[in-house]
Amino acid sequence: EGMPQTLSSTSMFTQCGFSPHLHTSKEDEQGGLIFQDGNLTSASLDALIQHLIPTTDYYPEKAYIFTFLLSSRLFIEPHELLSRVCHKCIEQQRLDDPVLDKARIRKFGPKILQLLTEWTETFPYDFQEERMIGHLKDMIHRIAPCDEAYWKKMNQLLQTLNQKLATLSHGQEGIVKISAAVSDKLVAFKSKPPSIQREILSVCSDPYTLAQQLTHVELERLSHIGPEEFVQAFVHKDPLDGTKTCFSEQKKTSNLEAYVKWFNRLCYLVATEICMPAKKKQRAQVIEFFIDVARECFNIGNFNSLMAIISGMNMSPVSRLKKTWSKVKTAKFFILEHQMDPTGNFYNYRTALRGAAHRSLTAHSNREKIVIPFFSLLIKDIYFLNEGCANRLPNGHVNFEKFLELAKQVGEFITWKQVECPFEQDPNIIHYLHTAPIFTEDGLYLASYESESPENQTEKDRWKSLR
Repeated sequence: EGMPQTLSSTSMFTQCGFSPHLHTSKEDEQGGLIFQDGNLTSASLDALIQHLIPTTDYYPEKAYIFTFLLSSRLFIEPHELLSRVCHKCIEQQRLDDPVLDKARIRKFGPKILQLLTEWTETFPYDFQEERMIGHLKDMIHRIAPCDEAYWKKMNQLLQTLNQKLATLSHGQEGIVKISAAVSDKLVAFKSKPPSIQREILSVCSDPYTLAQQLTHVELERLSHIGPEEFVQAFVHKDPLDGTKTCFSEQKKTSNLEAYVKWFNRLCYLVATEICMPAKKKQRAQVIEFFIDVARECFNIGNFNSLMAIISGMNMSPVSRLKKTWSKVKTAKFFILEHQMDPTGNFYNYRTALRGAAHRSLTAHSNREKIVIPFFSLLIKDIYFLNEGCANRLPNGHVNFEKFLELAKQVGEFITWKQVECPFEQDPNIIHYLHTAPIFTEDGLYLASYESESPENQTEKDRWKSLR
């Protein structure tokens, strides 16, 4: 099923913005909404909430719904927002009247159901709260007497939502289990482990297969990240509400953090696999293997694994192995490094990413749809966008222009994370990626010095203190 055309592509952010009527004037106000050249630029929070609410003859545009639901949590908690939406609907449609105007409510019903459906589909984590489900049921109970079909609709909506939340929490538990297992028994190798250690090449010797399995892990982990986590990572106090931050409970960004941890694990795994073998020839072989894996990741559009592999190879315990590197055909490595070169704010990578994003839009197969961005850079971009301009304007209005830009970046990411992985899964390899022992930084240096002895005083001192 997936999402019903809620966010199928970034096309919902068209140039002409949200307002169906293009305004000729520079600035124009409609019910407290400020438009500029046809784009909604700012408004009071109340006006934005009003703009979200369907009536018998109005339904908000998709892009508006996504942008507002994404950014509103910086100003008001989701359960509070839904409560206000429901109250306004009750007032406007006179749902408290002893006798309901059935004809009128039959026009309004499908629209409010559609809004609630879009909300549950795009931001399912909001509905882990009992209060949210309460408001939702209350709303439908009020309109249901006017049409039998509304009951069915509600049950469908709740069923889909429960399935989605179950899948998501099941996935999260799996990730938590793996992380716990790994941190308990494995990570703390200070010195070389016994030689029974399995190494990557005995589990998977084909770079193409490994790149595909890495892509599996990436897409699996991405699928758990809710769009709201990008905003919640940056929740500050709202200046107009001196009492509390919007989310007083712990920030709900656990999936985002787990994903960053996976990136770090992959860096260390690559470095460990290279430093582990006793023989120079074998180490060179592992380096060449990972260069090929990285190249396949690039071809697939899996930039996150690509960057983790390059980062692992560039860690100093690995890069200092001069004798090992002299045995490696490095031309391919330099090409990849060049692609991920940070100069010009990652200009080369951004160009490659745009190419992959374009390919994804015109794709005929899931294989061509894959775009897995270099994640820490995506977060950094969103962070700077957030830091770079205020959430509110001096007059207290919400700076909607900023949130449009935010929604564009997050919306594109949502499209990418919904791609079904087209490759067959190999549980063996995936298990290895998640559970193979990795060295700590000290362990890496120790293994590196044992492989190629220290070259200068600094290295000698470090080796001595490590031993």
